[in-house]
Amino acid sequence: MILWVKMSEMVLEELLRRLAAVTHCIDEIMQQDTRPLCAADIGPDLRKRFAFLSGGRGENGSPIIVFPEFPAFGELQEQEFHNVLTYLTSVPSLSASGVGFILIIDRRQDRWASVKGTLLRIAGSFPGNLQLVLVLRPTTLFQRALSNILFNFSKDEFKMKVPVIMLSSVTELHSYIDRAQLTQDLGGTQKYCHEKWISHRTAIEGFALMVKKTAQTLQAFGTELAETELPNDVQATCNLLSVHTEKKEKMKDDLKVALSQGGRLLESINEPLVSDPEHIMNHDELENLATVQRLLEQLDETERAFDDFWDRHQSKLEQCLQLRHFEHNFREVRALLDQVADRLSGFSEVGISPAHGEHILKELTNHEERTCEVLDRALALACEADALIEGSHYAVDSILPKCLELRAVCEEVGSVLKAKKSHLLKAVELHSSLKRATRWCDDGIYLLASQPVDKCQSQDGAEAALQEIERYLDTANQHKLTDLSGIWREYESVLTANFREQVERVFQKQHSVEDMFEKRRVSLKKLAAKQTRPVQPVAPRPEAVVKSPLSSSANQEKTSSADISKKEDALLQNGSRHPSLSEEEENLAVLRRHVMNELLETERAYVEELLCVLEGYADEMDNPSMATLIPTTLHSKKDVLFGNMAEIYHFHNKTFLRELETYTDCPELVGRCFLERMADLQIYEKYCQNKPRSESLWRQCSDCAFFQECQRKLEHKLGLDSYLLKPVQRITKYQLLLKELLKYSKSCEGSEDLQEALSSILGILKAVNDSMHLIAITGYEGNLSELGRLLMQGSFSVWTEHKKGHAKVKDLARFKPMQRHLFLHERALLFCKRREESGEGYEKAPSYSFKHSLSMSAVGITENAKGDNKKFEIWCNSREEVYIVQAPTPEIKTAWVNEIRKVLTGQLKACREARQQKTSEQFSSLLSSNGAVISLSPFRSNQKSLKKGEEKAELVVPDSASVPALRSADKVKGFNKVSLSLDASEENDGYSSAEDPSNSDPEDEGKKLSPGRYVVVADYDKGGTQDLTVKSGDTVQLIREGGDSQWFVRNLSSCKEGWVSAAHLLTLIGESKSSQSLTSSEGSGSGNLSTSSSCSETYTSFSDIKP
Repeated sequence: MILWVKMSEMVLEELLRRLAAVTHCIDEIMQQDTRPLCAADIGPDLRKRFAFLSGGRGENGSPIIVFPEFPAFGELQEQEFHNVLTYLTSVPSLSASGVGFILIIDRRQDRWASVKGTLLRIAGSFPGNLQLVLVLRPTTLFQRALSNILFNFSKDEFKMKVPVIMLSSVTELHSYIDRAQLTQDLGGTQKYCHEKWISHRTAIEGFALMVKKTAQTLQAFGTELAETELPNDVQATCNLLSVHTEKKEKMKDDLKVALSQGGRLLESINEPLVSDPEHIMNHDELENLATVQRLLEQLDETERAFDDFWDRHQSKLEQCLQLRHFEHNFREVRALLDQVADRLSGFSEVGISPAHGEHILKELTNHEERTCEVLDRALALACEADALIEGSHYAVDSILPKCLELRAVCEEVGSVLKAKKSHLLKAVELHSSLKRATRWCDDGIYLLASQPVDKCQSQDGAEAALQEIERYLDTANQHKLTDLSGIWREYESVLTANFREQVERVFQKQHSVEDMFEKRRVSLKKLAAKQTRPVQPVAPRPEAVVKSPLSSSANQEKTSSADISKKEDALLQNGSRHPSLSEEEENLAVLRRHVMNELLETERAYVEELLCVLEGYADEMDNPSMATLIPTTLHSKKDVLFGNMAEIYHFHNKTFLRELETYTDCPELVGRCFLERMADLQIYEKYCQNKPRSESLWRQCSDCAFFQECQRKLEHKLGLDSYLLKPVQRITKYQLLLKELLKYSKSCEGSEDLQEALSSILGILKAVNDSMHLIAITGYEGNLSELGRLLMQGSFSVWTEHKKGHAKVKDLARFKPMQRHLFLHERALLFCKRREESGEGYEKAPSYSFKHSLSMSAVGITENAKGDNKKFEIWCNSREEVYIVQAPTPEIKTAWVNEIRKVLTGQLKACREARQQKTSEQFSSLLSSNGAVISLSPFRSNQKSLKKGEEKAELVVPDSASVPALRSADKVKGFNKVSLSLDASEENDGYSSAEDPSNSDPEDEGKKLSPGRYVVVADYDKGGTQDLTVKSGDTVQLIREGGDSQWFVRNLSSCKEGWVSAAHLLTLIGESKSSQSLTSSEGSGSGNLSTSSSCSETYTSFSDIKP
């Protein structure tokens, strides 16, 4: 293998050396050091032809640069003049340019000033060596004479170190330069085409750059191939060979293109010889021809160097592919061995409980079967490696270590497996012993805490309790841990730091329980030996209530209490009182610690579960590799599915759990932690409000492959929906734990904080519950947030009475109550009808159809109605509209009346504060104007006198139309007019609290389906083959009614027919009326009554009062 690597390095070095030589040769050909410019860079300047290389040479081989007639020579920019001269002096070979250049300046048609300017510019910026300067002076008589005179005076200004010869004619020029080296415009025989010269120079330079770039690309490609690390698997090696082959073919194509271009360029340069065999090329053409030929030679050399390198590289890859087949199998087996080894290393835990230890042992046994399969495969591969080595494979030095490694790892894994199994068996044995001892201690603690103190006051009771304790202590040897040092020696191999600490805790707990039993035995023995007079006992549980056997009269109670107190003091002085206060406090402290431990353990488990959901489900929704498993209905719906679970997790993990842990040793003070973080716990309201949407989305996608794959990775037995319910369960769990703590902390320092924390948690639960009901309201067109805070909500039976309108309204109102769900806000009272929705889980939650609302600024209440302690009245418009409300219990009725009274009283107080003294006097007179009825209404009332024995307390506040702070409430859409739509069936004469209230709505009872056309107001797609699918806005025609309350319906929008149940039709067509029955239903006015006019009168009467 080492020899192979050295050969590869030598091949690369040879390729790089040959390609570097090609590049250097090209640089010499193109004179890269002396020619900073290319023809393509200064093409526009060259085409001006104010100077050019004719290809001619002087007698000593000096290149000739001709400056032809160019009237705008003086206007040339210095940069373009310098660029052209620099380029022209760099074109000839180094040997020719080293002799020096001959400049021929043709100014025969110009003036002396132009001659002088040209000479001065050349003298100042000519970049090469000068051999001779020949100037054809102006031919006009005046300019010739002038140039003769001024040239002699201006020689010093030119500062040229070479001769400057002024020539009068072309004939004189021929005496210096052979005619064959001059162009035809200078009287010579040389043919020169400036455009062709520029074209050749551009092509040659472009070809040279192409050859150089090709060589550099091949050099880089060769380096890339040589430096590419060989893959470690078969497929990658095949892919690498394919990729390298494709790149090699592309490079060969580039070489072919370069060769083709060089060939065409060579043909273009040789074209004059092809057309005229007697054509003699000038020096520049010969140099161009030689340049192209050398470039083609270098290109051929480049191709040969690369071909040699590629042959060796390809051979290396093909040989490597043979080795990779073995290495591929080796990696698979080695990976499996690593997996079983890693899995075995994961069995390092000894468990935290007997069940946990047995579970780990069971998993190890299952893993043992898989491990044996992997070991068999590894040994078989080692045999294959032996066969390759015996076959004299070139890579023996690579195969042999792998063969030895396989056998060594197999032996190691087998020994580790055996040791792990023995280790876990010992750990399970110790766990079982600890569990028995812990259970014995816990049962003993609860035995002591549950012994009734009052019964222990008698001798028989004390003896019975003492016998019970003795019987329990007799079982100690069967459950207790006896020899701590023996445990350290026997289980030393499995005792981790945590395990050791657990054993020590159990021993300490045993010692504490034994001390508690000993103290109780001493007390009970004293009581059993000497009977004491009965005293008022102190119960071991704070919630226990001791009933006194004394008389119920006040004087007897005082006397008995004083006597008992004196007797207790006497018993304390004599030392004969049974359970000491410290024992009871210790029992309660134990119970508090149990509750606190449960709070902390469940809190840690809760945080871990939230993290597991966020990482295992929420983060995976952003994982590109899982994108194909996510259904379209879940796209961009992560916030809907998980709500603000991430916010809840961060709060509990970073803040709440850490603060709870600081109260581990003083659980009675943990109420302070809840009170400090009560505002943060409000985040659960947002989560619970989103839960129905989350549940609905989950049920749409619960069977998708994404959730199944996530659950498989997490090894969860329960689906995601069970974990989405955790926050709801957690916030309700807190109040149960606080109740338990409060029960055992009544006499402790933090009991008030616990009580306040419990009340606050219950307040949060109520707010969450109220908000869940509030978001279920449908049909209300206004903004619920404008109604103020939701104070109370609940279901009631409601009757209505109206003084105006059809005569039957009042008579029929008392026959049958309506079941209504009332929502009491600060500014309005909403009447809704509860509707149970079909479905499961949160989808089965009820919804509430909005019916009507009353502004709290225009209502009054009568606390007692018809002598029924569960009924009260809500009325408005001077009792023109009366709603008799029956609560389920008198307590609920009292709570609602008190809350409504608070709202009305608050509004009244606001009115009073806004008015001046005159208005306050008017209120006083209005408040005192009624007799038996206490009324705060400024409106007139023609109420009937009360029956004997009936008491009514009515409360109403003036309309807020004149109070600026409350005016906005009247403008809220939904109760700016108090209107009511009633069917005759809702209003019947008479009412009774004994009647069974129903949830029937006359609006629903009055809906009877009949054939006709209707407009659909909701989507319906049951999915059956015979069921009709309709969408909101479609027009349907009810054709006929079939059996089982089914209607045959035609969808006029889609021209499809099918069966739909009558129950679904009532929901689908909503308030839509059949076109056939529209006239009759609209023409009948007996069923509708509006009291908006009377309400308007009420507002008007109060607005007349001005501050």
